[in-house]
Amino acid sequence: MEPDPTGSTLQRLRAFDLGQWTLMRLNRWVLTGVILVVVFAGLVGGARLGLDPFRALVASHDTMWWIFSNFIGAIITGVTLVVTLNQLVLSQELGAVGEQRSRMSASMDFRQTVEDTIDLDVSPPEPASFMKMLVERSRAQAEELRNVMEDERDEELKEKVDDYVDDLTDNADTVSEKLDGAQFGTFDVIWAIFRFNYSWKIFSARQIRNQHRDSFSEEADQKFEDMIDVLKLFGPAREHFKTLYFQWELVNLSRALLYISVPALIIVGLVLMYLGPNAMPGTFLGIDHLVWVAAAAYTVGVAPFVVLLAYILRIGTVAKRTLAMGPFILRENEREDDIEWSET
Repeated sequence: MEPDPTGSTLQRLRAFDLGQWTLMRLNRWVLTGVILVVVFAGLVGGARLGLDPFRALVASHDTMWWIFSNFIGAIITGVTLVVTLNQLVLSQELGAVGEQRSRMSASMDFRQTVEDTIDLDVSPPEPASFMKMLVERSRAQAEELRNVMEDERDEELKEKVDDYVDDLTDNADTVSEKLDGAQFGTFDVIWAIFRFNYSWKIFSARQIRNQHRDSFSEEADQKFEDMIDVLKLFGPAREHFKTLYFQWELVNLSRALLYISVPALIIVGLVLMYLGPNAMPGTFLGIDHLVWVAAAAYTVGVAPFVVLLAYILRIGTVAKRTLAMGPFILRENEREDDIEWSET
C-alpha cells in the first residue's frame, strides 16, 4: 500500500459537501433558525391542503389544549437536561486539591515533552498557536528528511519520500493557514486541527521506513524517527483540545436552552390561557389568523428541542469521526484524509 499521492488531501479538502457543511460549519443559531422556519412554513402551509378548518377543530376538539399542554412538561424536562449537562461539565472540574495538582502536573509534563521533542524553550499557551507549532514543526522535519534523502541512491525510495513530503507539506500549509488567528471557543480551531491527517502520515512514514530500512543512511533513519515523534504528539494534543471544546459547547448549549425555555413557557402559557376558537377572527394571505398564531406559538415551543438538536448534531459528528487516536484508521476512506470534511 503506497502513501497517498501528492495533492490528494488538498483535492479532498477543496470538495464541497452541503451535508457536512451544515452539520459542522454552519452557525448553530442559523441552523436553528432555518429548522424553525421550515417548521413554521410547514404548519402554515397545511392550511392550503384542503383539510378541516383549524378554527373548527379548536372549537370541537379543543385542539389547542391537546397540542400545547404537552409542551409544558417537555420544556421543563429540557431545563432539567440543562442541569444534567452542567453537572456533567462540572464533574470534570471539581475535585480535591490532589486531583487538581495531578491534572496540572500531567498538563505540564506533556507540554515539557513537546518542548523537548521540538527543541523549544517555551511552547505557545493558546490552543491554535500550540497546534500550529506542531504542524509547522512536522513540516520542517519532513523538509529536513527530503534534504537528507538527496544523497541516497535508491531512486524509488527518493520518489516515495518526495511524494510523502509533498503531501505532508501541502496539508500542513492548509492547516496552518486555517489556524492562523483562530480563536478557541469557535469551531475554527477544531475544524482546522481535524484536517491534519496525522494517523495516515504516521502509518505511511512507518511503512516507507520498514520497506526500505536497508537503504536508509543512519542520518535519514533518525530524521524519520524525529518526524514520527512530532506526529505522535499531535494526537493527544488534538484529543485534549477536542475534550475542552466539548465542555465549552455543552456550557453554551446549557445557556442557550435556559435562554429559550423561559420565553417558550410564557408563549405556551398564553396560548393555553387565552387562545380559543373565537380569538383573532379574519385572515391574512387567505389563511386564518388563528393558524398563523398557533403555528408561531408551536414553533417557539419546539425551539428548545431544535437548539438541542443543532448542538448535538455537531458534537455527535465530531465524536464519531474522531473515535480512534493514533495510527488506527477506522474507515477505508480515512486513508487519504483522516477526517473527510470539506472546504468551506
